[in-house]
Amino acid sequence: MHIRATVAAVAGALALSALAVPAAQAADAPSGKQAFSSAAADAGTATTASTLDVTFSNVKVNSGKNIVVGTTNVVSVPVTYTVTHAADLDTGSDNFATGPLIYHGSSIDTADNLLISDDPATCTAASSTVLNCKGVISIRPADGDLFNSDAGTWGAGALAVTSDDAEKMQGGLGTTKVQRYSKLTVNAGPEPVYKGKTITSTGKLSRANWEDNAYHGYTNQPVKLQFRKAGTSTYTTLKTVYSDQYGNLKATATAQYDGYWRFSFAGTTTTPAVNATGDYVDVK
Repeated sequence: MHIRATVAAVAGALALSALAVPAAQAADAPSGKQAFSSAAADAGTATTASTLDVTFSNVKVNSGKNIVVGTTNVVSVPVTYTVTHAADLDTGSDNFATGPLIYHGSSIDTADNLLISDDPATCTAASSTVLNCKGVISIRPADGDLFNSDAGTWGAGALAVTSDDAEKMQGGLGTTKVQRYSKLTVNAGPEPVYKGKTITSTGKLSRANWEDNAYHGYTNQPVKLQFRKAGTSTYTTLKTVYSDQYGNLKATATAQYDGYWRFSFAGTTTTPAVNATGDYVDVK
């Protein structure tokens, strides 16, 4: 199992311990924040079995939108969720901490990748037994958080721990898509061109490769050639072509009016839709 939390949370534990209790007391009285970091660091061997009597619900990842990740920039994914707990559970920050997680696989126990928030979520009490929580999961593609095979559907869940080592990690609380950032270019010509002559549009469809932190051509994908007449706001699809083994595109059409030419890709489960910026051609 590939688990970023085993690296990030261990490093974060040192910083969190300074926030939680004085150094002299840390060994004897670990705070909820420290316990969260420790539990996150141990997530590779943890299971959903637990002694902590809490349940999670209403998990919403990235405001319901797909998570699109490039090759270098850190992507901060907001997550909101609800924690329901026993009325006698001390949920003060010195005793209790919780955070969101996402995982790749059919279940949290068999996941091949698991990403947990670096820091505990911020929670507010809705009642004596309910907390509304907000957390952030940071995805760092340049640090090896993702493999190309991770693109697609992920499960959502959450983790909660207390300072006396009670914990619970729960999955199956929804899904989200993690996708490889896509790019699309176009160059139409010649320019200017005489009416009735052929305009050739070339371009390239590429997407992020999370294993070498570069962009490579997305091969054998259907891409639409579209045109927008000058002075209008709507593109019309003229034909569909397929990207070659390098992601390159080429399409021809007859010049009729001044306007903008572009390629448009509808996207796949692993890769988001993208439109090239229209290239203006003057028709004589």
